[in-house]
Amino acid sequence: MGNTKLQVYFIVTVLLVISVLTFFIFEPFLSALVLAIVCVVVFKPIHKRILANFEEWPGLAALATISVILVFVVTPLSLLGSQIFQEAGQIYSYLTHEEGKSALTNVLNMALRDIETYVPVAQGFSVNVDQYIKQGLEWFLGNLGVVFSNLAKILLSLFVFIIALYYLLKDGYKIRKFIVALSPLSDGDDEVILKKLETSVNSIVRGSLLIGFIQGILTMIGFTIFGVPNPILWGSIAMIASLVPGIGTTLVLAPAVLFLFLTGETISGFGLLAWGIGAVGLVDNLLGPKLIGKGMQLHPLLVLLAVLGGLAFFGPIGIFLGPLTLSLLISILELHFSLSKQKN
Repeated sequence: MGNTKLQVYFIVTVLLVISVLTFFIFEPFLSALVLAIVCVVVFKPIHKRILANFEEWPGLAALATISVILVFVVTPLSLLGSQIFQEAGQIYSYLTHEEGKSALTNVLNMALRDIETYVPVAQGFSVNVDQYIKQGLEWFLGNLGVVFSNLAKILLSLFVFIIALYYLLKDGYKIRKFIVALSPLSDGDDEVILKKLETSVNSIVRGSLLIGFIQGILTMIGFTIFGVPNPILWGSIAMIASLVPGIGTTLVLAPAVLFLFLTGETISGFGLLAWGIGAVGLVDNLLGPKLIGKGMQLHPLLVLLAVLGGLAFFGPIGIFLGPLTLSLLISILELHFSLSKQKN
């Protein structure tokens, strides 16, 4: 008996050590692998249609699906990222020169004078542009530059993403079957959990992220029409801001409207305000129910916290891993309570 326990302890210890080593081996490619899995789930309907025409050539169907993803997703996002970086650099260059600092100081002083009219406590308050704005821009560009600085790593991740995507599309059913067979849970419970994770991915991508993307595009269009500088950069920030429940793109639109009023562009200010309420603000109400469907049925605050926590812990890929981890936790808890009721 003692020898048997020793063998079990030894196997468990070796398994833990190997699991940790395996994680560190795959960790550099974690983002690429997660993105590949997300793309497989999101583009599953398209892949099924392509596969129906190439049943005898699953590899060819996988390549065709990858082509669709590269043309309609990866390429536009790469161009968008490049433009965001360029506009961020333009803002930094403008505000570090005397002309830009003077213009920003004048706008802020005008805002402070208006505030002093209604809030006497604000009298005597001053803004140090050099100390705060410049430091904030340096931090922003420093972190944004990391994404674009290591070209070799980006190309390697893209290569791993495409290879993983190919085999997940081609052999996805076999991989799913292997995971179900390996799990100690019943096959039915495994399928329920995997189905909920797929639903979570679709809810995140087709729901929150797609709505945020549409709102960001509309924000870019509005900023371009009404003369707000660097519309692509601020529209991209609006995409992220759209995840905040109840406020969303207002975090970007409100300062832009205020900027137009303070610079004397009153008509443009009212135009952007109307655009924000009419075009951007109604997207969530009109498209939300159709795009999300039943979805994860999680409160928007939980989704926001999962996204932000995932970004802080995992990095950029945390926008998917955070909500997926939360969804997996809820699925396991539901399964646990269901099994407990069956025992009782």
